[in-house]
Parts: sequence; structure tokens; C-alpha cells
Amino acid sequence: MDTRNSQIFCHLWGFMSCEYAKERNLLKFSTFACFCFAALGIGLGLWAGSMVIVFDGAYSLVGLALSLMALAASTYIRKPSGKNGKPVSAQKAAVIESLVVLIKGLVVAVVCVVSLTSAIDALFEGGREVNAGFALVFGVVNVAGCLATYFAVSKHAGKRPSAILKAESSQWLMDTVISAAVLVGFLVATVLMMTDFSEYAVYADPVMVILASVYFATVPVK
Repeated sequence: MDTRNSQIFCHLWGFMSCEYAKERNLLKFSTFACFCFAALGIGLGLWAGSMVIVFDGAYSLVGLALSLMALAASTYIRKPSGKNGKPVSAQKAAVIESLVVLIKGLVVAVVCVVSLTSAIDALFEGGREVNAGFALVFGVVNVAGCLATYFAVSKHAGKRPSAILKAESSQWLMDTVISAAVLVGFLVATVLMMTDFSEYAVYADPVMVILASVYFATVPVK
């Protein structure tokens, strides 16, 4: 009986170890993706003189910090410790995961408030000038990349992902929608520039950012 229980324990431990390794690999992938988008957005935004693109890159930079935190938490939870060489207790792991999710939610909420405030200020200051051609190319690449990363993390996280992976997936979904909103703003601005309403093109981007910020304010609450 003891032998059978040992075999069952070893099987379950091996399965859990595999799941933990998959979680760390997904978080490493997410961290690398955040770094790429942050560098791309901030670098190209400064080069083109576009504060909208810089802000998008800054959001990815925030995502990078959050992904690093999630990776560190996941590694700490699964790292063997003590004389028995086992990971931390389930209760302690649950507390750490909850803190990570809480911090992610608070930071995302701050990003929503900052983006909303920035967009409202832009409206009262006469809108934002947009280099439509350059912005459209960046917007398409950014949305496609964020969406691909979201699907990769969601798909490989499995049917019962950890709280950390759920928060990571939600973070990428929000990044995708915010980037899509900015892209739609660029598209609307481009269309308006070709009509008699070209003077309103500068308001397209801040309006879309406001809509996206208000909609995704529910994400950190959930």
C-alpha cells in the first residue's frame, strides 16, 4: 500500500513539476515580449516625436516590470526550501499569488487612470497631431504582436491556469485592446484627413484612448 501511495505521489509530483516548468517558460516568454514591445514603442516614439507611441511603449515597460515580478513569485513558490526540499506550503503560495494579482490589478488601474487623464488633457489642448502613415504601420505591428502573445499565453496556460497566468493573460488582452484602440484612432484620423472634416482628425486618437481606458477599468476590479 505504501509503495502504491509513493508511486501516486511521484506521479503527481512529476505532473506538478511539469506544470510549474511550463508556467515559468510562459512567464519568461511574456517577459521577453514585453521587453521587445517596450523598446520598440519608446524607441520609435522618440524617433518619430509621437507621444502616443511613447505612451504605448511605456505601458509595455510597466508590463515588463509586472511580468518580472510574476516570474520571480512563481520561481520562489516552486523553489524547494527547508530540510525536506519541498516548495512553500499551499497556503503561503496562495497568499503570494494573491499579492501578485493584487499588485498587477493596482498597476493596471493606475495605467488606465493615467491614459484617461492624458487623453482628456489632449482633448482640451486641441487634440494630437498624428503622423498617419508611420503610426498605422506601428499600430498594425503592435496589435498583431500583442494579440499573438495573448493567444500564446492563454492557449499554453491550459484549462486550469494559475492565478498568476490568468493575470498575465488579462494584462496582454488589455494591452492588445489599448493598442487596437490607438490603431483605430490612427485609422479614423487618416480618413478624416481626406475629408472636409480634417480639422477634427486630431481628436480621433484621444477619444479612442478614453473609450479603451473606461472599458478596461473593469479588468483590475475583476
